[in-house]
Amino acid sequence: MHIGREFLLFALAGAIGFIVDVSVLYLAAPWLGWYAARVLSFLAAATATWLLNRRYAFAGRRSGASLAREYLGYLVTMLGGAVVNYGVYVLTLHALQGPWVPALGVALGSGAGMVLNFLSARYLVFRSRRGH
Repeated sequence: MHIGREFLLFALAGAIGFIVDVSVLYLAAPWLGWYAARVLSFLAAATATWLLNRRYAFAGRRSGASLAREYLGYLVTMLGGAVVNYGVYVLTLHALQGPWVPALGVALGSGAGMVLNFLSARYLVFRSRRGH
C-alpha cells in the first residue's frame, strides 16, 4: 500500500482512538484524577488504534509475529509518541482552565506524537517480510 494511503488510514484510526481516549479519560478521571486517568485512556486508545491499524492501514504488511507479540511491540513503539503526547497534555492542563482543557490536551498531544507513532508503526511493528 502506498505510504500516503497508509498515513491517511492511520490518521483516521487516530481520530477514532481520540474518541476512545477522551471518553475513557472523562469516565476514569473522577476516580483516578486527570493524570492517572490519562495513562489508562492512552492504553485504551492505543489498543483501539492497534486493532484498526492492523486491519486497515497496515493490512498488507504482516511481519509474522504472534498477535500478543505484535500488540506488545505496538505498545512499546508507541511509547516515544506517548511521552510527547503526555508532556503536551500536562502542559495544556497547567496552562489553561476549563472542562474542555483535558480534551484539548489529548488532541494537541495526539497531534504532536502522530508522525513519530506512524513511522514507528510502519517501520518497526508492521514491517513486511516481503520488503514493502
